[in-house]
Amino acid sequence: MAFILDGLDVERYDRTYRDIELLRRVLGYFRLKLPAMIFVVVMIVLHSLTQSAVPLLISLGVDSMEADSIADTGLLLTGAIFLIGILAWTFSFFRQWFSAKVTGDVVLKLRNDAFDAALERDMSFYDKFPSGKIVSRITSDTEDFANVVHLTMILLSQVLMVGFITVLLFLRDAELAFLTLLVMPIIIGLALLFRRIARRSTQHAQRSLARVNANTQEVMGGISVVKNFRQEHTVYSEFQPINYQSYAVTLRQGFVFSAMLPILVLVAGLATVMLVQLGGTSVLDGRLSAGDWYLFLQAVAFFWLPLTAIAAFWSQFQQGLAAAERVFALIDAAPRVVQQDSHPVGNVAGHIEFRKLTFGYEQNAPVLRDFNLTIDAGETVALVGHTGAGKSTLSKLIARFYEFSSGELLIDGRSIRSFNLSEYRRHVGAVPQVPFLFSGTVADNIRYPRPTATDEEVLAAARQIAGGDWLDGLLDGLETNVGEFGQALSMGQRQLVALSRLMIQDPAIVVLDEATASVDPLTEAQISEGLDVVLAGRTSIIIAHRLSTIEQVNRIIVLGHGRIIEEGSHALLLNSGGRYSEVFNTYFRHQSPNYQPTKHRPGSPAK
Repeated sequence: MAFILDGLDVERYDRTYRDIELLRRVLGYFRLKLPAMIFVVVMIVLHSLTQSAVPLLISLGVDSMEADSIADTGLLLTGAIFLIGILAWTFSFFRQWFSAKVTGDVVLKLRNDAFDAALERDMSFYDKFPSGKIVSRITSDTEDFANVVHLTMILLSQVLMVGFITVLLFLRDAELAFLTLLVMPIIIGLALLFRRIARRSTQHAQRSLARVNANTQEVMGGISVVKNFRQEHTVYSEFQPINYQSYAVTLRQGFVFSAMLPILVLVAGLATVMLVQLGGTSVLDGRLSAGDWYLFLQAVAFFWLPLTAIAAFWSQFQQGLAAAERVFALIDAAPRVVQQDSHPVGNVAGHIEFRKLTFGYEQNAPVLRDFNLTIDAGETVALVGHTGAGKSTLSKLIARFYEFSSGELLIDGRSIRSFNLSEYRRHVGAVPQVPFLFSGTVADNIRYPRPTATDEEVLAAARQIAGGDWLDGLLDGLETNVGEFGQALSMGQRQLVALSRLMIQDPAIVVLDEATASVDPLTEAQISEGLDVVLAGRTSIIIAHRLSTIEQVNRIIVLGHGRIIEEGSHALLLNSGGRYSEVFNTYFRHQSPNYQPTKHRPGSPAK
């Protein structure tokens, strides 16, 4: 069975909580609902009392039939039981109504906390852990937590029922009551035995469901690529074993839970046989009345059912505790980006300085080592170099998405670690090579950095990009729906929306992963015109893919293996015949209208 659990290892940020610690944490969410919880508890107590009174009334009725009229006693007994039934239903109704409201409020708060924690996690967190599994914790696991609350209410009701009946049994016959309680340690012991098995199998089931969610989300997010390469059969073949694993693990969990109750019922049945024998003997000996014996027979049923339910629920209770454990692990995950202070940022000029900075995505594998670079306020620099040279890494560090291990990164002479991070990021704008748009209209996406922006401000920002001519190509103008991930728009239109969004944000520092890399010439001209507006007066870091871009920047920085190899203007670096010349011939020369491919012998340098 080991192969069934392949790939279900715990995430690196998971942790183990003791049951008492989890319960204390769960109860913390209920403190704000204390008045409603007290009312629920009162309803549970009253419901348990009314339920416990039924066998006592029947017992008294059986004994009274020896002296009174059977018809009168039966009529009175029927009326009393009917009244108790109405009261029990009323108490149960209010208990369930208020407990459902409290549970809903608590789950709402927990899901909000989990979602907030997911938003607070660093970008490095999402590099390591699939977003689908995180979604599973926010949705599925918080729903399982709701089941814990529901089971807790049932458990409390059942415990009170057992308590009331135990007191009643001791009042009627201490010897038989003591014999009834003898089997309780056996049932509790069995429940505790199943506890570890139930928790472990539940954790595996939740992790397998998270794998299903992660795989499904990834495929749906890239469905256009799947369709384009006609790989539907491949992704379905990859999904099948993941789905089967979830089926097998869940089935195994069901076996664990279903095996619990029959064992407990068997133990309870044997105990009931023993009490019937002893009770019947006591009636024949005259030590116990017929009514008391009936009370014990009925009480035994009322006693064993809650007790076995408590034990069975305890196994299921582990499912909710395991879910709570996974949600709390997400909430408690330690951030990697740690601010040393939270000073107000104020106005940002955009002077950037890297001082002997060392950074790596993984420990002991630095991408940058003792890196030094100064970018003046208002300067536009282009980063060029081979894949893996560190271009994107610099932009991510400036946005404070990752933590560096040593050195300093200064913004206007102040440590980036000293800023209020949320406030600082308002001054940093980014346009990726493939911009992400949220479902909604074009106007909604332009307004995203500043939700309070008016329609007039949104329109003005859009018109600043390429004179607003691109709006004529949209079906409904700014009210055009962009579709999921912006797929209703062309790549060029998405870039123009992203540039308009940047104008609304009005950042001091712009990080641009060349926005004209994958568009047609007409759209490229529109985007280039928009870039002139966006970059004017701002510190700009451009990961360059186009010759037209690098020819116009103030400075070109050539990176290789996390180090600056060369820097200077396009003409200066090209004439020097160094590494930039090699990069230019590899990536940019074919974009020149005067480009003439040169034939050369293998091993000879490129011209």
